[in-house]
This record gives sequence, structure tokens and C-alpha cells, in this order.
Amino acid sequence: MTNPDREQAVLDAVHKDLFIGGAWRPAESGKTFPVEDPATGKTLCEVADAGVDDGLAALAAADAVQPSFAAMAPRERGEILRRSFEMIMGRIDDLALLMTLEMGKPIAESKAEITYAAEFFRWFAEEGVRIDGDYATAPNGASRFMVMRQPVGVSAFITPWNFPLAMGTRKIGPAVAAGCASVIKPASETPLSMLALGQILTEAGLPDGALNIITTTDSGGVMEPVIRDGRTRKLSFTGSTPVGKILLGQASENVLRTSMELGGNAAFIVFDDADLDAALDGAMIAKMRNMGEACTAANRFLVHSSVAGEFAERLAERMSALKVGRGTEDGVQVGPLINAKGRDKVAELVADAVERGAKVLAGGKALDGPGYFYQPTVLVDVPRDARLQREEIFGPVAPIITFETEDDALAMANGTEFGLVNYQYTENTHRALRVCERLESGMVGLNTGLVSNPAAPFGGVKQSGLGREGGKVGIEEFLEIKYVAIGLDA
Repeated sequence: MTNPDREQAVLDAVHKDLFIGGAWRPAESGKTFPVEDPATGKTLCEVADAGVDDGLAALAAADAVQPSFAAMAPRERGEILRRSFEMIMGRIDDLALLMTLEMGKPIAESKAEITYAAEFFRWFAEEGVRIDGDYATAPNGASRFMVMRQPVGVSAFITPWNFPLAMGTRKIGPAVAAGCASVIKPASETPLSMLALGQILTEAGLPDGALNIITTTDSGGVMEPVIRDGRTRKLSFTGSTPVGKILLGQASENVLRTSMELGGNAAFIVFDDADLDAALDGAMIAKMRNMGEACTAANRFLVHSSVAGEFAERLAERMSALKVGRGTEDGVQVGPLINAKGRDKVAELVADAVERGAKVLAGGKALDGPGYFYQPTVLVDVPRDARLQREEIFGPVAPIITFETEDDALAMANGTEFGLVNYQYTENTHRALRVCERLESGMVGLNTGLVSNPAAPFGGVKQSGLGREGGKVGIEEFLEIKYVAIGLDA
């Protein structure tokens, strides 16, 4: 358990202003907004509330440094990322406490996110020096082809509140490695982790203007002019599908390169031959990581009827045993949801399922008292027309739906407009490969409940997004290909 003095010291160490052109400055309007502790409902601090002029100033700072930043030696940019990785890991205790205070997740989970977030910097520090091109002879031998890869240019980033550091480093890492200056707008619920990262990158030697941080309560009003401005050449967004569609419309005006990591509706399929111990372990990770507030969270548990009863009982036992509380307290495994709106949405989805015939095997209620807590919940006999079959739950609720055949499971898993990730547990190698091929998603967890890895390409299909983040392909999102035709004298 932390003490109030340490919490305040960690909060005091973070700049609360906008970060533009390498300088910390208040919003032009002088406005600020509160950052709330979701475990108590109390205000932690106030940060600058940017307006349109602030956003455009940040864009101008990025545009001014773009030519020199692109020309910087790849090794030098990589070393900035490497130093930043080391600083993040050296400050993990303070960064974890800061994240828990603003977002709510338990300290252990905050540390896990910070380790994950830092790894994007280490990974792309190594990938930046591997940007290459090509040289070839034309098929008729009369000319030569030269292909080069160059930075796409100034990039705009919009990140969500659920992973306040990792969703930023996943974008900033490849941008820095490729030589793209950027403007980033973190979620208003959780701006502090990104502001702390800005300080670290500055200490690590990132040139002024190569990263600009805009905190605001008016995301659309501030970022739309940035997106529509001709100086911006790339947009990367992590968030909901409806917002992503709006941003794609704005990005189309200047035909921006876009990366979109949008909503999910992951199915967690347990076949009759699955190792139930392993499946339960994976279910707890896939469902309860980040209190279920993750686009990769298992949203629907599709369990073969022959093992559904045992799976449900054992899952309910595990979920009921989890300790719920403020993430700073010892032994807490489940923190609060991000706000009242998020908690109320979870309660509505559970109520809808119960009204349609589902039974509560564990949990099923919001907790009384301060903060936005909801009990870890298991539902059985969930009908296929329940809202939580179609909508992201974004909370600690595991609805179990039974199936009889492989085709039935696949029809349910694929019967959604989303296609980010799915999970399957089976001991049959042929089935495993067959189902992996037939699942309509950008990622599949095969006998594992965790798919995210900085060294692997993260992203979805259908209405779950465009492009990929992480892995070898992650840096390609920030590079343009230029072809040079070389004529030869006769």
C-alpha cells in the first residue's frame, strides 16, 4: 500500500502543461481540467486544456523540425529510444504508481504495462537501423530500378485511456525510428503517463518539436484542424470504431496514411478436447487483464456443451476469489472501471442479458461506495440475442455461450463486424490450424490468453482497423516508398 505523501510526490513530479516545441507551456486560454482517481472519484490534479490554436502550434513545431529529424542518423534516433527504454525501466515504480492513480489498474498490472510499453522503444531502436531499399536490373536490361524508403512525415496520434503509456510508445517508437515528428493527444482521463513520457524523451535527447503533447477535453475540436491541415501526413488512432470512422473521413481530405486500431468482439473458444486447466488460466488473462477494459479482452466465451458446465463453475470460482479494490492496496487484483459511464454500460449489458434469460453464476453487481467498481461476473445460459454478444463489454464480465460443432463455433465467432482477435483452446493440431485459418481476425491466440507482443504485428480486419503496429511491419506504416528509374547510356 502506498502512502498519500508518496502519491503526491509522484503527481508533483509530472509537468501539467502542454509540451510544444520542446517547451512546457500552459494552454493559450489558460484553461485546465481535472484528472480523476477512478478508485475514489476525487481529483488528483489539473492539467492544461488545449484549444485549436494550441493544436496548430504543436503541428507547426513538428513541421519545423521534420526535415532535420528525418535527416538525423538512424543510429542516433535509435539511441534516443534505447536511452528512453532504460529510463522508463529505471523509473518503473513511480510510473506504475502514476498510472494506477489516474487509470485504476493494480500496481502489478501497471508495472506489466510499463514493461510492455518500454519494449516498443527497445524494439524500434533496433528496427530503425534496418530501414533498407533495393536495387535491381530491369527485365529487359536497359535500365535499373532503385527503391528507397523515406519518412512519411509529420504524424498525428490519438491514444485511449485504457493503456495510457503502451498505446503511446507503440506509435512514438516507430515514428522516432523512421524519422517522423509527431503530435500526440492522450485521453483526457489519463494524460499523466504521457506527460511523464515526454519528460523522459526530452532527457534522452529527443530534438525539440519531434514530439508534441496536447492534453484537452475537446479532442474532436482540437485534433480535426490538425488532421485536415496539409502539413500532417499520417494519422494513427486507437479507440472505438465509430470515432475511427469519423477520423477516416477527416483524413481522406488530404489522403493521409492511416493506422486504425479499433473495437473488438473477441471470441474465446473452448473445444471439447481442450486442456481445461490451461483454458481457465488463459480465460483469466484474456478476460481480466486491465479489468476487462481492453480491445483484446475475451468478450464472448464459446464453450462446447460437453465441458461448459465444468468450465463455468471453475471460472466462477476463480472470478469470485479475486480481490477488488483501489489498485494501490496490497493484494488487489481488480481495480475500478475508468468512470461512471463505463461502469453503467457494464451494468446495462448484464441487466439486458439477465432479462433475456441469462443466469448470474458469480458477481453481477456494481459495488457500493466511492469509485467505479464492478464485481467480476460470470453469466451462463446467455442467449445469442443478448447485447453483450454484439457490443464490447469493456468490463469484468464473462458471458458463456454453448456450441455443439466446430462450424457452429466459427459461425458465432465470425458473426460480427469486428475482427481484432479471437482465442481458441484445443489439443487437436488439425483443428487448431483449421480454425486459425477460418477465424476472421487479425490475430489469434492459440492455447494462450495473451497475444500482445511488441515484436509481433498487432491489428485487426473488418471494422477493427487498418494497418499494423509492432513487429517488423510496424515501422513500414511510417515509411513511404520511392522508386527511382535509372537510365543507362547505350
